[in-house]
Amino acid sequence: MSTGDAPRSYGRSGDRPERSGGRFGDRDRERAPQTVKGRLRAKARKKARKKAKKMFNRRKMCRFCADSNILVDYKDPRSLKFFITETGKMIPRRISGNCARHQRLVRIAIKRGRHLALMPYSTHQI
Repeated sequence: MSTGDAPRSYGRSGDRPERSGGRFGDRDRERAPQTVKGRLRAKARKKARKKAKKMFNRRKMCRFCADSNILVDYKDPRSLKFFITETGKMIPRRISGNCARHQRLVRIAIKRGRHLALMPYSTHQI
């Protein structure tokens, strides 16, 4: 090594080169060329962000609270079929839109209907 090629050792002296740009680095610097796949991914992310901003989801309303004439009854499998999937699983409250009280009643009614063979446990055929 010659005298001009001393190893870099910043230590605690504060001789470290200045960094600008805050937490995420300097955003004004030139970026390395992206691959085709990287450009497509970035474009898809940008499109998804734009779509997420425009989307508005209507708040789900409990159908049993909205119409007090509708009753949860285990003897009526036609009305309970809206709360189970094609495979026989119960649809959760966050998807069905039921309130907690009526979701519990629906759950009990489905279990009673299954027990009395009015509703299927699953669609699996032997």
